[in-house]
Amino acid sequence: MNLEELTQFIGAWMAQPANNGIEPGSDLPAFGAPLVGCASAADPLFAFLKKDIGPDFYWTPDEPFARTFPEIEAVPEDLCVVAWILPQTEHTRRAHRRAGPLPSIEWSRARYYGERVNNALRRAVVGELERWGIPSCAPSLLPDWSRHLSEKYSFASTWSERHAAHVCGLGTFGLSDGLITPAGKAVRVGSVIVRARFAPTPRTYTHHNEWCLFHAEGKCSACMRRCPVGAITEAGHDKEKCKRYIRTVTAVHVEEEQLGFRVNSCGLCQTKVPCEFKNPTERMGR
Repeated sequence: MNLEELTQFIGAWMAQPANNGIEPGSDLPAFGAPLVGCASAADPLFAFLKKDIGPDFYWTPDEPFARTFPEIEAVPEDLCVVAWILPQTEHTRRAHRRAGPLPSIEWSRARYYGERVNNALRRAVVGELERWGIPSCAPSLLPDWSRHLSEKYSFASTWSERHAAHVCGLGTFGLSDGLITPAGKAVRVGSVIVRARFAPTPRTYTHHNEWCLFHAEGKCSACMRRCPVGAITEAGHDKEKCKRYIRTVTAVHVEEEQLGFRVNSCGLCQTKVPCEFKNPTERMGR
């Protein structure tokens, strides 16, 4: 199996309505067509992320692989990271553009049931690779994946899907910390670590926030205006203020008024912004 075949598998799996429903029994898809990218586990960016985010807890790709397959000797050069982008549908994005200060029910469904789709895709990819005799693992599904406090960035985890996708050539970060991809910022992200040497996806950017209009032009403030609690400013994303609003306000709203259970739903900064469904710097020839 090569990256092209794996990409075709991911696309075909997501194209099956039974795999990609916005909620059980719905004919509406959770996501649009996926984007897929790849990077060598030996890419220096992975080592940089560990040092920058949290050297005591953040994983380089070889670490979760070794936890999953302690019997296999593998150096980073033997491994690659395959990441994918699952774009929110126009149906979900259109409803969410009209929402605020509380999330739309469509977004809450995509946040909860859509991540179940994403988890099922992670398992399906690992299973398909196993069928080909290729060991792989999904770091976010490992029992020792956990959340931590980064001295530099506040809330963090042992493995970041967004950062993995960034290394895999799939996008750069915006002022709100969201990943701006060729399909925009209204997305979910997943990844697996594979014992294979797939050809890396070229990174068409040189800076981690190159596709953000605020950083590119110094003018855009759309995500700041969309945030109900001012958690996004020119200084960046206040994770603690953001989390407090979601856990104490929007999650309660989802439980009491929408789905009947708590979901950490918000995502207002991902819609009604220039980077909602595209890379907005393309018009600048970037």
